[in-house]
Amino acid sequence: MTAQPDHELPRHLRFSTSGILPDNRVQMWEGHNARALLPLDIRTIDDRPMQASETNLHLPSMRMASVFGTSQFVERSESFISENPTGVVAIFFATEGEAVFFHRGGHVALRPGQAIVYDADRPFLRGFNNRFRELVLTIPKQCYLEIVGSKGPELPAIFEFGATGTANEQALARLVQESLHRIESGEPKHIDSSGLLGKPWSDIEHEAQGLIRNVLGDATSSEEGLISAAQRFIDINISDSGLQASRIAAAVGISERQLSRIFSESGQTIGRYVLNTRLDFAKEALSTPERDKVSVSEIGKRFGFASPSHFSRTFRERFEMTPLQWRKESQRQTFQD
Repeated sequence: MTAQPDHELPRHLRFSTSGILPDNRVQMWEGHNARALLPLDIRTIDDRPMQASETNLHLPSMRMASVFGTSQFVERSESFISENPTGVVAIFFATEGEAVFFHRGGHVALRPGQAIVYDADRPFLRGFNNRFRELVLTIPKQCYLEIVGSKGPELPAIFEFGATGTANEQALARLVQESLHRIESGEPKHIDSSGLLGKPWSDIEHEAQGLIRNVLGDATSSEEGLISAAQRFIDINISDSGLQASRIAAAVGISERQLSRIFSESGQTIGRYVLNTRLDFAKEALSTPERDKVSVSEIGKRFGFASPSHFSRTFRERFEMTPLQWRKESQRQTFQD
């Protein structure tokens, strides 16, 4: 699997078995995965028509995917690998349904909220008894080894990214999920160099690399990954009006002083980032038609503002209009569209 040159813009692909004749679905599903993610030998468990869909994002060296499917086996045997090498390490994040992962050393049962890391050029068989959803991230093996260092875990490695996972583990899964969600929801309608939320696509990849190092690498954490984990912890807990730097630092696993330093080196303070995040979430909520019946003060409260006056004052300082003025302006723009 060859990495894309840095100057090439990332691609995104979509696939669904909907509309494909049942007898042709497995072959088409295999073909899409071979082009877009990993070559796989796929078999169904019974005679029911297989259903599957996938959204793919190709970054300069990494690939991300959001996968849905009904019961099936997916395999990369030794002979299959010799004919279809990939040169990548894959991380599979289980989000719905249970799966069994067979490898040379035994087998592992995976439940939602768990991720497994494996060398895609070592034999494996994955079994899904019922419908499932998962996220997938692949990274060139050489890049992976450089990131995790000599003390990287023996593969397969498993980590939690659900409620019991660390901030870094949750942030890695969330980064993959959010990157793909923007494509699935049609925003942006086409991919360009601006990436997600105005962030260059190369930054998305660097962020993922930093998080992989923090989750799977040696004791020296990546500051890029720490900032990403802290930012995503803030996003998840933004409704907490008492969200403090000490709690954020504890979640990421560093001291409050170290957290303040790495935020400062990136050109911002922790407090300013938290406030701007609250304002960004509130601004988006105010422009969402589904929330027209929610009062301005209630929206401020939902995103952690201690009082309506604090919400109104900081919103106006940031956006040069009050929350109510912004709501009316966004409604006017929606009506014109």
